Amino acid sequence: MRIRAAYMLLLVALCIGSIGIWGAIQVREASAATSPSYLKNWNPAAAARYLDAREVWWQNWPSAQMDHATVCISCHTVVPYALVRPALRQRLDEKEMTGPETAMLASVKKRVTDWSQMTPFYTDAAAGPGKTAQSHATEAVLNAVILSAYDAAHGFLSPVTQTAFDEAWALQEKTGENAGAWNWQDFHLAPWESPESAYQGAALMAIALGNAPDHYASKPGVREHQDLLQSYLHRQYATQPLMSQLYVLWASARMPGLLAEADRTRLIEKIADLQLQDGGWALPSLDQQPGRRRYLLDLWRQMSNTAESDGCATGLVVLALEKAGVNPQDPVLTRGFQWLEQHQSKKDGSWWASSLNTSRDPDSDIGRFMTDAATGYAALALENVRRESPDSIPQ
Repeated sequence: MRIRAAYMLLLVALCIGSIGIWGAIQVREASAATSPSYLKNWNPAAAARYLDAREVWWQNWPSAQMDHATVCISCHTVVPYALVRPALRQRLDEKEMTGPETAMLASVKKRVTDWSQMTPFYTDAAAGPGKTAQSHATEAVLNAVILSAYDAAHGFLSPVTQTAFDEAWALQEKTGENAGAWNWQDFHLAPWESPESAYQGAALMAIALGNAPDHYASKPGVREHQDLLQSYLHRQYATQPLMSQLYVLWASARMPGLLAEADRTRLIEKIADLQLQDGGWALPSLDQQPGRRRYLLDLWRQMSNTAESDGCATGLVVLALEKAGVNPQDPVLTRGFQWLEQHQSKKDGSWWASSLNTSRDPDSDIGRFMTDAATGYAALALENVRRESPDSIPQ
């Protein structure tokens, strides 16, 4: 009886999956036929206001306060803000940085300049054994990521960014299975502070290296660090969740040879298969967390088309596909752009996403962390295609 019941459940699942695939094909075909215009129906000014307001809150949140009148940088709020705000400033024809942007950058530069005097965000005494080293290495990478993004916008490598890279390279692992990576912050909180996050951090460093102007990557002494980094990303790639692989796809645009052509093709095909009927992607499908019950729930949602698209997954996927050179008129990308246009909040300019770890009030300040990341990546994806592929945009 148990075997028969199992077969029946499998048959039902296959039927539901077939219906879902058929529905997705119909939507994709319809999308390809209509070829909708995008990039005109979203509000960059509203996105900028939301991100600025969240940066102001973060800078004043007691838990983010650090020594020497500096502020902690976070993967969910500060990093996406730093990556997209220069592009939004250019889009909005703003002549100067906003107050929160200026304060964020000043804090990062101060911590880089006075690195030896700065207390890490987390310490062994306060957070447990090993946290001082993890926090130190994580911050060093994120400092380089943020500063290189600003230098890329300015067109030259500043001395403080050179210093940030030096500090990060000094903490790069040189031996062992993690040679080329960094001892990343781990509080078992996916996707930013968990065992998988070290790979994402290394991929972000590859993005920073690709962004760095003045041919920084080819300078003496940098190549050996890049080779270690690239070797690590190659070596560990196959075991990573799709979300982490997307960061490598993004980085590969500026680092030839980082991703084998066969791996690139397979990843793009997997991502296309995970696109939901509404044109977006759901974060749990890109970063499935341990636990049989959770895995089966995510699988059921995917097969039954009840998974919910979110701005973080959709923004990151669209951005990575753009960077990888996928044509903006490809049906998969077109539907992704259309989803981003249709799902920006008219209330505050954000794109929604929820935590992979715990349920929080989405209207609370802490509950908006993933929405912060979603808004940054969604706006970056929309701005990126406007700047890099204007001739390919349907009008």
